[in-house]
Amino acid sequence: MNQSYVILTESSSDLTPELAEQAGAEVLPLSFTMEGKNYPHYPDQRAMSIPEFYERMRNGAVAVTAAANVADLTDGMEVHLRQGKDVLFLCFSSGLSSTRDACAIAARELQEKYPERKIYTVDTLAASAGQALLVLLAGRKQKAGASIEEARDFVEETKLHVAHWFTVDDLNHLKRGGRVSPTAAAVGTMLNIKPVLHVDDEGHLIPMEKVRGRKAALAALVKQMRETVVHPEEQTMMISHACCREEAESLRESVLAEFHPKELMILDLGPIIGAHTGPGLMALFFLAEHR
Repeated sequence: MNQSYVILTESSSDLTPELAEQAGAEVLPLSFTMEGKNYPHYPDQRAMSIPEFYERMRNGAVAVTAAANVADLTDGMEVHLRQGKDVLFLCFSSGLSSTRDACAIAARELQEKYPERKIYTVDTLAASAGQALLVLLAGRKQKAGASIEEARDFVEETKLHVAHWFTVDDLNHLKRGGRVSPTAAAVGTMLNIKPVLHVDDEGHLIPMEKVRGRKAALAALVKQMRETVVHPEEQTMMISHACCREEAESLRESVLAEFHPKELMILDLGPIIGAHTGPGLMALFFLAEHR
């Protein structure tokens, strides 16, 4: 393993403590506010558990997120720079948050203070398990001996091949975030319309199609994989869900049966993304010809 550098990312990646350790990466917390109180989200869910978060949302609580604080990011990077390590920071999509800008500001300031160290920030244009997948793959490169530049370049070359396909169960959360209009949300709810969305090449959340019913929406995720996946038998893939574990297990069985991936992990969708989607999200992440 190349121990000259450390890989950092934020908790928007939804990495578990076990996966973060497997990647050899450190996860800095982003935070959310709910019912007037601010909660940092750590991989071990020490401030609030993910089940409690979604239970509160089901009971009407509204969660709000904010970009990372530059000072917090600076502190998170500097502890490693002081120890003589270089830093590779894999950032939350700039198309969904300004956290990447805060990270770049922190990196520039630290580069002046530690001119002998290498500090690279990469806009992953990814979120949730898509971001986690890039961190995990970069960590495996590092363990295989890759230099910090080789790991950075790998992420840059790979990120636009990480497909994010997902559906949500409740349109009202997307309405609150401006992703669908109030009229579309009302009509869609009445007609049991479920959107199928993805993250595009600019890292933005884009609605792609509408289907009727949850079963059809989950089938649409698999259809997208079928049309674009490359060498699935060689891949590590991920499923992300927001408090719908049984459906995630069922989706996992479908993907395993058809595509036979080398690995297929199920991750809980954390509050940083879940604040905008609500409970019931289901997502597939895999390497594709294109997003």
